[in-house]
Amino acid sequence: MILNLTPHPIRLYAEDRLDGIDDLEPGLRLVIEPEDTPARLTMVSVGILRTELRDGVPVETIQYGHAHGLPDPHDGISFVVSLPVALALIPHRSDLLVPYREVRNASGTVIGCRSLAQPV
Repeated sequence: MILNLTPHPIRLYAEDRLDGIDDLEPGLRLVIEPEDTPARLTMVSVGILRTELRDGVPVETIQYGHAHGLPDPHDGISFVVSLPVALALIPHRSDLLVPYREVRNASGTVIGCRSLAQPV
């Protein structure tokens, strides 16, 4: 079983689906609807109320913390999460998948993917 812990539907397309098509239907194989609570990484500010300016742009030092909204591992269940969540948890979780080989519409916006991947 694959559960979607991203905030949007995951559309899986056939390998031969071309980019640049606005219609969502051609080549659509499966849609995995999102669960109620997406998995997210918490952010903790490392700077003690200090913001550095770079070319006049405020830049803060942050550290990504633990994922929340991510269930404990269960046999036979994989979770689709965002790439940052999966990358942060590589050494700890082998049940996390990410969208891979994106499909884009005519304006270049990602509308789906051709497969899922397990980052290692």
